[in-house]
Amino acid sequence: MTVHAFTSFSFSYLNRARVLASSLRRQHPDWVIWAVLTDHPPKGFEYSIEHEDFDRLVTADELYGETTEPWLFRHDIVEACTAVKGQALKHIMDQPGVEKVVYFDPDIAVFSTMQPVVDLLDDWSIVLTPHQTTPDTEEMAVRDNEITSLHYGTYNLGFLAVRNDEEARAFADWWTERLNTWCYDRLDIGVFVDQKWCNLIPCYFDNVKVLRDPGYNVASWNLSKRTMSVSPEGGLLINGVPLRFYHFTKLGPVGFTMTERYAEGNSEVYELWAWYEREVIRFTDPAIPAGWWYYGVFQDGTKIPKKARELYRDSEELRTNYPDPFKDGYQRWLEKNTDLMRQ
Repeated sequence: MTVHAFTSFSFSYLNRARVLASSLRRQHPDWVIWAVLTDHPPKGFEYSIEHEDFDRLVTADELYGETTEPWLFRHDIVEACTAVKGQALKHIMDQPGVEKVVYFDPDIAVFSTMQPVVDLLDDWSIVLTPHQTTPDTEEMAVRDNEITSLHYGTYNLGFLAVRNDEEARAFADWWTERLNTWCYDRLDIGVFVDQKWCNLIPCYFDNVKVLRDPGYNVASWNLSKRTMSVSPEGGLLINGVPLRFYHFTKLGPVGFTMTERYAEGNSEVYELWAWYEREVIRFTDPAIPAGWWYYGVFQDGTKIPKKARELYRDSEELRTNYPDPFKDGYQRWLEKNTDLMRQ
């Protein structure tokens, strides 16, 4: 049984992606692990997966060819690294011998076997994990968790598993079309990158499993109903069942605030976060500047304002006049016709 796993990131998230790959490799040395990179390395830094826990590498350039740069220009870094997921999923499913595919966000770490998901894919085409699996009762938790899920999407697309069958391929085709065109942070029109689209998966596709095991996709948005403990054998448990993977979203003040609010006296959660911080530091390469993203600047190094991206993606005339907006004059047009470059 050939299982492939992938994650999508830029070099600024390489340290986190390395933690994921290392943790996944410990649990599943036989899986094929892919790095999907939407980036180019900074000057003086050479990247090769030869000494990494990844087996294969595919870049946005390889997935999108000559349309890569004008397409990526329409997205900020989060939108871009999310938008490539559909195309990457199709690419992996097209490889010889691929039977099952699992996606993880780069800020996840795996703590016990994912074999139950592999087994589910014997019977199901698509496996999703919702943000919450148990209703909250406190008003603050309802606001923080349930209302936020209504706002940003029912399912957390930091995880997705599919069987390489006709139904999952139909899903991958549809999802790719939506992400290629509509993977934006546009809550004003009801879109949040890939997640809101996936509210529709059970409406459009059959054989969809909603995995409600509390050991999967543990994160700040469900800690109010999930308690971590240590088994007599030393394994991590959530509500008495094995912790499969933890989603360390928003490493920093925001994540810590939500953790403190809902982990309360659950010291095991804090110890896990401390471990994760150490692992991220261990896998950090000082040759990568903080916040690096090759596609974040114009050719001369000037940072691209998000509103300049939005203006470009919303104007067919601008896209026609500046087919390579990183370097063919779009910056000069902005300086002459807008005040976006002076903000």
